[in-house]
Amino acid sequence: MENIVSQSWLLGQLGDANIVIADCRFALGQPNSGRTLYEQDHIPGAVYVDLEKDMSGALMAHGGRHPLPDLGGFSILVGNLGIDGTTTVVAYDDQGGAMASRLWWMLKFLGHSEVYVLDQGYAAWKVAGYPVTAEVTQPYPRTFSPKVNRRMLASMDEVKDKLGRPGTVLVDSREERRYLGLEEPIDKAAGHIPGARNFFWKGVLGENGAWKTAAEQEQHFASLRDAEEIIVYCGSGVTACPNVLALNEAGFDNVKLYSGSWSDWISWEENPIATGEE
Repeated sequence: MENIVSQSWLLGQLGDANIVIADCRFALGQPNSGRTLYEQDHIPGAVYVDLEKDMSGALMAHGGRHPLPDLGGFSILVGNLGIDGTTTVVAYDDQGGAMASRLWWMLKFLGHSEVYVLDQGYAAWKVAGYPVTAEVTQPYPRTFSPKVNRRMLASMDEVKDKLGRPGTVLVDSREERRYLGLEEPIDKAAGHIPGARNFFWKGVLGENGAWKTAAEQEQHFASLRDAEEIIVYCGSGVTACPNVLALNEAGFDNVKLYSGSWSDWISWEENPIATGEE
């Protein structure tokens, strides 16, 4: 797999100064829990990257619940974590890869090619008996020079402009009941963007929590093969990222993230909402 590394591979790289390990554990509704867990124990050498403090910007009227941060400030943060153009980054979490995939996408979006997600996450690392530590890593700052890949990002206006356009497919990454509009535990309106197809993001994982193989991902997304362009969204632009990564694994190179996602879409009262099956 091109974007996933195994636990045993990472074990063999511990101590390599050219590899930055990023702990991205985070629980929605418990904003300090990830940092607390990191301080209790983590993979040796790992730095902590917070979904809301580091990988999200300030909440505004529009932009969704986890808007992208200021890219200049985020690039400085990345450099302070010890990441530059020569560095390999491995991200992990304990949320099925959702938070780690957000960092994967952001670094890819800023032109960093050597970034990966750790298969199965931190709990599996501990179960395997691999080393952990409570020592907080003090990274050596480097200079990160971003090269934004605008093709990876879709704005609300772009999504709205392309509704119903032949060749463009919208992928909704949320649970089916939220997509159908049967329930909405987080956002103020239920349903989905008209025309979107539902691919719950956890469908990219196998029964044991490991990422499916590239061939399995290709089969999972086989119905999208004829799409000229795929725009992926979720509730706030986080759990869409595993689908973006998996589509990349499956060989799709025409994939964009609608970073504001559903929470941004419904912040514009004039935007249409659909419910039920498409």
